[in-house]
Amino acid sequence: MKMKIPVEVSARHIHLSEADMFVLFGDGYVLRKDRDLTQPSDFVAQESLTIKGKNSLENVRVVGPLRNRAQVELSITDAISLGIEAPIRISGDLDSSPGVVLVGPKGEVLLKEGVIIDKRHIHCATEEAKLFKLKNGQIVSVAIEGERALTFNNVIVRVSDNYKLCMHIDTDEGNAAGINKKTEGIIIK
Repeated sequence: MKMKIPVEVSARHIHLSEADMFVLFGDGYVLRKDRDLTQPSDFVAQESLTIKGKNSLENVRVVGPLRNRAQVELSITDAISLGIEAPIRISGDLDSSPGVVLVGPKGEVLLKEGVIIDKRHIHCATEEAKLFKLKNGQIVSVAIEGERALTFNNVIVRVSDNYKLCMHIDTDEGNAAGINKKTEGIIIK
């Protein structure tokens, strides 16, 4: 049986902590939801920031909800543009990663660390993982069919009751496979 899953391109974005949000947007500020994302509880906020490195990236969207630590997720192309050697890591693995300056309408925050290139991954609900015989932390490959067909290797499976089945890749990876926004892939174990 072919295990087909949705594949989405995740563009550059920023996750904020409450303390950083207050510096950037003002005391007591609350993020305003623009639209929901596929993963339950995640949303694109109306707010955007500028990321400053060697160069700047403007109008980078904030993604909610708030986290304990701020995190900037980029593609390799974005990191090169900013002059940053960002590591490829799973979301939340921020120790010893490079930092940047975030610029908002009310202030700036110097992140000493927190910039990563998000490792390609599959979100999988616990029941979906049982159905597909997948385990948290398992490494699989995902084949993308079409004119620019390719197979993504080293895709990590992340299992949680709060997830919905979907593979996330960055814009560089999406461009390589000719994916605009969303397509399907086939899991290869």
